[in-house]
Amino acid sequence: MSRASRSSRNASGTTWRGRLLPRPTEGLEDQGLGFDVQTVLNRRSVLRGVGLGAIGMGLAACSDDSGGSGSSSGTSAKASSSGEIPDETAGPYPGDGSNGPDVLEESGIVRSDIRSSFGDASGTADGVPMTLELALSDLADGGSAFAGAAIYVWQCDREARYSMYSEGVQDQNYLRGAQIADSDGIVRFKSIFPACYSGRWPHVHFEVYPDRESITDSANTITTSQVALPKAVCDKVYATTGYEQSVANMSGMSLSSDNVFGDDGGASQLATATGNLEDGYTVKLAVRVDTSTKPQGGGVPGGGAGPNDGGRPPGAPDGGRA
Repeated sequence: MSRASRSSRNASGTTWRGRLLPRPTEGLEDQGLGFDVQTVLNRRSVLRGVGLGAIGMGLAACSDDSGGSGSSSGTSAKASSSGEIPDETAGPYPGDGSNGPDVLEESGIVRSDIRSSFGDASGTADGVPMTLELALSDLADGGSAFAGAAIYVWQCDREARYSMYSEGVQDQNYLRGAQIADSDGIVRFKSIFPACYSGRWPHVHFEVYPDRESITDSANTITTSQVALPKAVCDKVYATTGYEQSVANMSGMSLSSDNVFGDDGGASQLATATGNLEDGYTVKLAVRVDTSTKPQGGGVPGGGAGPNDGGRPPGAPDGGRA
C-alpha cells in the first residue's frame, strides 16, 4: 500500500472515501477482509482475497457511504424502470453494526420466527400476526431465483419501537432476523404487523447479502430497501387494541407523501396481503436485485445521530429517516 493511498483518508482519519474505517489508526491494508471486499458481482462469486485489487473491485461494486441520505429520486426511478427494486436508506436503527449495535454477529440471528428476542435477551413483541414472504431474484442472472442469498429484516413493534435502540427495548433484539433463500429464492418470516409512526408509511426494512457467510459484515450488502404495507390491511390492523396511536399517525399519510416511497409511490415496493385479523396476514413482495449494478442505498447518520428528517419513532434517539 503506497503512502499516497494511506494519505487518501480524510483529516479525521476515521473514513476513507466516505466509508467508515474499522481500524481508524491503521493503514488501508490493515482494515480487514470485510473492508477490502464490499460485495460480489454475481450470486456464484465468493469473498475474494485481500489486497489492492480486491479493494478496487469492492469500490467498483459498492457506493460510498452517503451519510444516511438514502436514494435519490433519480436512483429509484432508474431502478424501477429496469425492474430492480429501489435502493433506500437503512435508517438510523439497522442493528447491523453500521452505526453501533450489531445483531448480525450474534448466534441465533438466522431464524424464521422473529417475534421474540434471542440469546441473552428475552421478551416477545405483541401484535397481529404477520408472515413476511420475500421472493428474491437476480436480474444479472436472467431473473432467476437467487438461491442461497441471505436476507436480513428489521421492523418496529406495535408501539413503534425499534429493539436495540428505542427507550424501553434497548435490551431486546426482537423483530430482527436473517434467512437464507431456498431453491426458489424465497424466505419467510413469522412476525407481527408493525406500527405506523409519525412521518413514515408503515414498512419493513431489509438488506440482501450474497450468501450466509457475508451477513456478518454490513459492507457486503447487495441491496438495502423497504417493504411498503398495503393501506387496506393497515386500516384493519390499526383499528385493533394496541395500535391506537397508529390510527392518528396514519391519518393524512400517503405513499406519495412518504419521504422514502414518495418518489414513485412505492410502485415496486408495495406488498400484497391476504388473511384476516384472527389468523394473521401473509405479506408478499417480489424482490428483484441486480448483482451487477452499484448499490446506492444503505447509509445511516454517522454514529446514529443527525438531523431528524421526519419518521422517528417515539422514545428513539435522534437520527435520520427510519
